[in-house]
Amino acid sequence: VLRSLGIPTRVITNFNSAHDRNLNLSIDKYIDISGKVLHLTEDSVWNFHVWNESWFIRRDLGSFYDGWQVLDATPQERSKGMYQCGPASTRAIKEGDVNLDYDSSFVFAAVNADCVTWIHYSNKRKEKIYSDTRKIGKSISTKAVGTNFRVDVTANYKYPEVKEISFKIAYAQYKKSLMDDRKILVTAV
Repeated sequence: VLRSLGIPTRVITNFNSAHDRNLNLSIDKYIDISGKVLHLTEDSVWNFHVWNESWFIRRDLGSFYDGWQVLDATPQERSKGMYQCGPASTRAIKEGDVNLDYDSSFVFAAVNADCVTWIHYSNKRKEKIYSDTRKIGKSISTKAVGTNFRVDVTANYKYPEVKEISFKIAYAQYKKSLMDDRKILVTAV
């Protein structure tokens, strides 16, 4: 429909796509002290998920967010009371601007959530024992114009992961290390 209106649109496939039900930007797995999986979350990782991108000028968000926008015709969660997703700016997703309207946090998690394993103790205490920052959004692709070849658009959604991070650090320290990585990347360019 958008193409028929003259709006550039393409199909995007995200491999290892996160479905973050509680919007905490991580896919959480809970186990008990014996290693048995506990079903305490509805988060999941799908082999792939497909959505559309369309090229918009974003007067509502500012020109920084112009460009490709994520629109999901098969939303799995309610957004503002309706089953809808987008238009979420790919620039906002890449920059981690998850507090914008139009489901930027949900799409950010789909391509960049951490997969975290927790030990859940009987006294409601939990302890993070593992975090995989590289599993989600392994390859984000679209079809090349005029051919059947794949075009990798992962860099439109996320910065390269350039640093291993210990899995037993405070969340604030983890977030700071991500910002440090981004400053290094911006400085290097």
